[in-house]
Amino acid sequence: MMKLLINGDLIQMEENVENVEELIGVLGLSDKSLIVEHNQIILKKQDHMGASLSDGDQLEIVHFVGGG
Repeated sequence: MMKLLINGDLIQMEENVENVEELIGVLGLSDKSLIVEHNQIILKKQDHMGASLSDGDQLEIVHFVGGG
C-alpha cells in the first residue's frame, strides 16, 4: 500500500500504481487536459509514464474546466 499527497490530501492507494500515467488512469482523469507537478517538478505529458511513484510522493494535479 502506498501513501501519496495529492493536492494537499493524503491518499492511501489500494492499487499498485507504478507511475504518474497509471495514477491518472486510476483517478479517472485520463481524458482530461492536465498539468501534473510531481515532487515540485512540472511534468510534460510525455514524461508521465517515466515518472515513477514512491511512498510519500507529493503531487499537484490541475485540470481545466470550460465554461462561459
